[in-house]
Amino acid sequence: MSKSFYITTPIYYPSGNFHIGHCYTTIIADAIARYKRLKGYDVCFQTGTDEHGQKIEDKAGKAGVSPKEYVDNIVSDAIDLWDSLHISYDKFLRTTDEIHIKTVQKIFTKLYKQGDIYKGEYKGLYCTPCESFWTSTQLVDGKCPDCNREVHEVSEEAYFLKLSKYQDRLVEYIESHPDFIQPESRKNEMINNFIKPGLEDLCVSRTSFRWGIPVPFDENHIVYVWLDALTNYITSLGYMSEDDSEFQKYWPANIQLVGKEIVRFHTIVWPIILMALDLELPKQVFGHGWLVINGEKISKSLGNYKDPREYIKKYGVDAVRYYVLREVSFGNDGTFSEEALITRTNADLANNLGNLVNRTLSMANKYFDGKICNKNIVEEYDTEFISMICNLSSIVDERVDSLHINDAMESIFELLRRANKYIDETSPWILAKDEARRDRLESVLYNLLEAIRVSATLLEAFMPDTSKEMFRQLQIEDKSIGYQEKLTYQVGTPTPIFERIEKD
Repeated sequence: MSKSFYITTPIYYPSGNFHIGHCYTTIIADAIARYKRLKGYDVCFQTGTDEHGQKIEDKAGKAGVSPKEYVDNIVSDAIDLWDSLHISYDKFLRTTDEIHIKTVQKIFTKLYKQGDIYKGEYKGLYCTPCESFWTSTQLVDGKCPDCNREVHEVSEEAYFLKLSKYQDRLVEYIESHPDFIQPESRKNEMINNFIKPGLEDLCVSRTSFRWGIPVPFDENHIVYVWLDALTNYITSLGYMSEDDSEFQKYWPANIQLVGKEIVRFHTIVWPIILMALDLELPKQVFGHGWLVINGEKISKSLGNYKDPREYIKKYGVDAVRYYVLREVSFGNDGTFSEEALITRTNADLANNLGNLVNRTLSMANKYFDGKICNKNIVEEYDTEFISMICNLSSIVDERVDSLHINDAMESIFELLRRANKYIDETSPWILAKDEARRDRLESVLYNLLEAIRVSATLLEAFMPDTSKEMFRQLQIEDKSIGYQEKLTYQVGTPTPIFERIEKD
């Protein structure tokens, strides 16, 4: 029986302007999910859209449509974008889904009845774009510390979640589970800047607007968007429903990937909700950095925004996926540059991967009519090269498990570079001139085909189209990981997998 693995990304707030930064988390999560499936895990990969809140109500009003009509159009665009990037999610939850709405109401009622939610009055500062409450001491230059925009004072009757009740328990949990919040810098930030100074109870309902989930026993109130949104990770699995088999199977989540701007909600508010519900906490919440351009966040107002589908159309989906996965050390901020994308594509994908496949298949067709078997003639250079092929899977395993995705990609391309060097070392064109060396020549080509096959197998998680095309040209279906000694290849005619891109 395969082991279950549950990975989530945040459900995205439908602002309507998706850029490459929005895709970052989801591409990483998709690569991890695909890799775990490749390794035999029963994977559930969830994403979705967070559709309630004052900002949506305001924008829908200005557009002259209902909030539901407004978000429907944007959600369709989000699904199209994920399809364009070949995101292999298993669940796409909308917070307007009926199962989610009913379960959120059950959760709110349960927490109210057991005393973890109480009624009071909220007076304080609120950032509408971030849907976030702040104290005056948390502001930066009088503005929202997350988006640097103006906050405004609000005063209204509200329900509150007792964060303060669980403060000591949360600190104890974080300290006794060192991998719960990663990377380490995010953990230190949460403990020192937010938890230890003292948690204030969180306002979890609003009355000043109507676009949200009604509090079932007090319909003047709607559920605060963050309590609504965070619970999606369990409502989508059927928690508190008639059929909670998926919840029993997949929860707690193995990894919850979030951007650094919402780590606070996912490592303070979310764990406390789970503690109040007497549920296990996710095994790890990983707060990654942003993709930036020239040191600045990507945004339309700064003029550095481009729809990701423009890059996909121009360079191909796997070139975009490769750049995002390879260029940035996951956890830190990373720079997105179209020029760097072109450079990576030319150097790694066209020159290295594409050139290797083309050279190897061309020689197999030229010297053996495409049919290659292993003659087991082992000479200098072979042992190290074959060892690299054998060890690649375990190296990629370790790097994916530790979320060093860029290093996992590098290890695959290190083998591809080594294969190109192996061609130069063994000089098949010289071996071909000596009939007595024909078995040696076939052994060399077999080793090269095995390097390509194993690389293609592992690349399926990161660059699925490229992997598929590599296997099409190899004309073999064996996806076993590791060097195989007794396969028979009948390769096809090579065609370029990646063309070099000429810079404008």
